[in-house]
Amino acid sequence: MSQAETKPRMNPQQPNSGLENTFHLGKPGTGELVPSRYALRIGEIDVLVVSDGVLPLPTKMLGHNADAADRAAWLDDMFLPPDAYDWALNVVVVRSGEQTILIDAGLGLDPDLNLPRAGQLIKRLEAAGIDLASVTDVVLTHLHMDHIGGLLIDGVKDSLRPDLRIHVAAAEIKFWEAPDFSHVSMPPGFPDALRAAAKQFSKEYRGQLRLFDEEYEVAPGVVVHRTGGHTPGHSVVRLVSGGERLTFAGDAVFAVGFEHPDWYNGFEHDPEEAARVRVRLLRELAANGELLVATHLPFPSVGHVAVTGDHFRSVPVFWDY
Repeated sequence: MSQAETKPRMNPQQPNSGLENTFHLGKPGTGELVPSRYALRIGEIDVLVVSDGVLPLPTKMLGHNADAADRAAWLDDMFLPPDAYDWALNVVVVRSGEQTILIDAGLGLDPDLNLPRAGQLIKRLEAAGIDLASVTDVVLTHLHMDHIGGLLIDGVKDSLRPDLRIHVAAAEIKFWEAPDFSHVSMPPGFPDALRAAAKQFSKEYRGQLRLFDEEYEVAPGVVVHRTGGHTPGHSVVRLVSGGERLTFAGDAVFAVGFEHPDWYNGFEHDPEEAARVRVRLLRELAANGELLVATHLPFPSVGHVAVTGDHFRSVPVFWDY
């Protein structure tokens, strides 16, 4: 089975015509043993989830306000190792009408962090047959380096079109002028790396920024909404077309957040608000049955949200081969 064959059919009565000529170009990445891209269609909108790889982080990052024994129990229940957890890094490419939209840009390459299994986005876009010059818009859920780093790789800016529009919440740009790290719980080195990446991004791309306050329709059926919480300008992207819906939640939802939405993630700058945002979003998704994709859910992360007692439950889609 090739990577190009992994796509779900969201409505069996509505075949995915056009996907074969859009997101199924190119050959699988050389030497890859697992799929790294996953295509689906939301009404008339083509969607491609692309893996930027994984980065290992201390398990305390899953919930630094939780008791260590509770974290260990969750990891054990999930058959995961106790000390380091591989965080998935998912990016989405959307085609709506004449626009090709990149939602987030992955980690990029930061040699000081020694994360060789991440930063795969650019080569995987190439393997999928997606030319950077075809991207008309970029939407950034926030400015953490694992969401903007791909734009900072040498040569990438020169490959992008000069009239590229980069959509980001105005509150996010304001925050990174003097970021507050007093409520986070990150490994050493990460705050400095985050500051440096945000500063470099603002310097290189300021002329292409298109700022919004609360929400903005980037393309037909593609709307970005500011949620705050994770960062002041953190945003989610809602896709709506043909009666179908999908939300790309960025860092509003993590794997542990279904069972423990009140656990504070180590990268959250306002963890109390982030927890409120998470609960509101999961309740909404459970109520309306729409699809969820998020940056750090296991690839391809496409699934639904259900409610079981006092907890939420992630229900992955069945892959359609």
